[in-house]
Amino acid sequence: MNTLSVNLDLVRKYGGQGPRYTSYPTALKFTEEFESDRLIAELKEKAQSPQKLSLYCHLPFCESMCWFCGCTKIVSKDHSKAEPYLDYLQKEIDLYKDFINPKSQAVQLHLGGGTPNYLSPDQIDRLTDILSQNFHFHEKAERSVELDPRRLTQEHIFAFRKMGITRASFGVQDLNPIVQKAINRIQPERTCYEAVKWIRDENFESLNIDLIYGLPFQTVSSFEKTVKKVIKWNPDRFAIFNYAHVPWMMKGQTLIKESDMPTPETKLEMLKMVTELLTSHGYEYIGMDHFAKSDDELAKAQKAKTLQRNFQGYSTWADTDIYAFGLSSISQSDSHYRQNHKALPDYYKALDRNELPIAKALYTTEDDRIRRETIMRLMCDLELNYAKLSNKLGIDFTDYFSSELESFKEAESDGMVSINNDVLTVSDMGRLIIRNLAMKFDAYSKQNLDRFSKTI
Repeated sequence: MNTLSVNLDLVRKYGGQGPRYTSYPTALKFTEEFESDRLIAELKEKAQSPQKLSLYCHLPFCESMCWFCGCTKIVSKDHSKAEPYLDYLQKEIDLYKDFINPKSQAVQLHLGGGTPNYLSPDQIDRLTDILSQNFHFHEKAERSVELDPRRLTQEHIFAFRKMGITRASFGVQDLNPIVQKAINRIQPERTCYEAVKWIRDENFESLNIDLIYGLPFQTVSSFEKTVKKVIKWNPDRFAIFNYAHVPWMMKGQTLIKESDMPTPETKLEMLKMVTELLTSHGYEYIGMDHFAKSDDELAKAQKAKTLQRNFQGYSTWADTDIYAFGLSSISQSDSHYRQNHKALPDYYKALDRNELPIAKALYTTEDDRIRRETIMRLMCDLELNYAKLSNKLGIDFTDYFSSELESFKEAESDGMVSINNDVLTVSDMGRLIIRNLAMKFDAYSKQNLDRFSKTI
């Protein structure tokens, strides 16, 4: 992709609030009123044949609170708390043995948080043993971890490499010390660069850097300095998010003064700057805030139309069942989603009763699954081939979605999409509003919109 020129008038026109579609239906539809017997029966039926597994472990502990953060976390400097947590994580995995075919292969592993490197190197080794003793990993399994450079040592890196981790991601957010102080995340540039060097020295296959625009005291020029510095580190991927200020949902965000935050117009200028700067430096805009080098697996998968999307973000593995372990983690099969307890005492109590620690679930309908596949293909392929989708979904696509497709006329006239020979293609500019385009296929899109972040 050449440099993407951003038309802010069109961005303003199509902006608004909406889901990120890591699932469809979204997690807001999950309910505590679910039939546990039905869920157990479905898991047992799945276990009758081998599956491709995507594994996720949520490691929720952090030494300090970043005020912008929206993750499920436990803030404590007492690292001894991690040991019983690993005990319970192992117990949860043990309970799932009856529900996973022993011939199933794990094709993905992701460690998220919280701060996975809150664990000591010895505790990481213990987690490695837990996983290797309970799962058979595919020889080309993709294994990744989220890191916090402030708490990172070379010994952590060595331990994660022993686990087979080859992909790392960490948040920079902004290198400006004034911004860092305002979000309670002091992270000097030299600390970040040292983490980059350790990751490169250990021959990790991929490095992703997270940045956030819309934070207190940011300006277009100050954030541009951060982006230019990070580009020099040569990461393989960028995830550049619009800060979602939802203090009514995230208590930590109440410590951020709204008067210190940039205006909506300034945020749009930042989006324009970031998009044009990264695409001019050889990064392709994958969509949904993600950029990747043209030779990166994500970019290649998008061109080949094999890209996928799930709770871990964009993925290159299709048709996987997600088995997620730990506090608040979300698992997924074709027929349902299930989410663990978000409070640590509840999570522990369920496991003490030898029960799967599931707090909420959702059984998908046929319509949900049709719309999920449609939304995924739009967000990953940046096109909808009506004939192929008709064949895959067992429907007449143009008839099933007649009103939804009719609603694209304005976006087509604005150059956000093109429709030729029964193929809807998202334009380069349309990638910026991909969440808004996906919402056209969301049967629940008018519900609880105030609970979602702004799409751009």
